[in-house]
Amino acid sequence: MIAIETRYHGPTNTKGSRIVASANGHRLTIGVDNAVSVEDNHANAAKELARKLGWRGGLIGGHTNKGMVWVWNIGPVVLLGDSDV
Repeated sequence: MIAIETRYHGPTNTKGSRIVASANGHRLTIGVDNAVSVEDNHANAAKELARKLGWRGGLIGGHTNKGMVWVWNIGPVVLLGDSDV
C-alpha cells in the first residue's frame, strides 16, 4: 500500500489557499478550487501526485487532525466485522 498525506495551507499575502500532497519524499501543491468540496480538493491533490509518480490503484481517503491521508490500494481488501474491532 502507498499512503499520501494532504494538508490545507491558507492564503498568504502572495499565494492563494492551496493543498499540499506528500509521500515518500515527494511533494506537489495545487490551488484550492472553491467550486468543489474540501474532500475533492484533497483527493485532486493526491491524484495529481500519484499521476506524477506513476502510481496506480484505488484511492481511499480519511480525515486526520492535520488534513487527510490517502491510501492507494493495490492489493486485496480485508474487511473487519464488528467482532474484529
